Amino acid sequence: MAGTFDLDLSASAPREDLPPPMKALWWLKKGGFRLGPEWHEAHEICQTAEGEPAYDWIHGLCHLIEADHGNAAYWFRRAGRTPATQDPQDIWREIAASLG
Repeated sequence: MAGTFDLDLSASAPREDLPPPMKALWWLKKGGFRLGPEWHEAHEICQTAEGEPAYDWIHGLCHLIEADHGNAAYWFRRAGRTPATQDPQDIWREIAASLG
């Protein structure tokens, strides 16, 4: 989703002017959709506004990446979303398109 927001993954952090949910998406992409420090950054952002649909949707994605499918399903339900796929990159693209 190059047009959705700045995906300069060579930077050490997302642009400051991005809204927090977009920063969380940036971190997940930067981390290659794997567990690690970038995943933790994204997860922390999601935890700052639990109950907000965009945050909960990304929170579900974080737990899908973690392979905690029960927890992922919980957060997707809270966000009012039912992913058509279990592919983190497909879900990421859907979220990015929706928020961008």
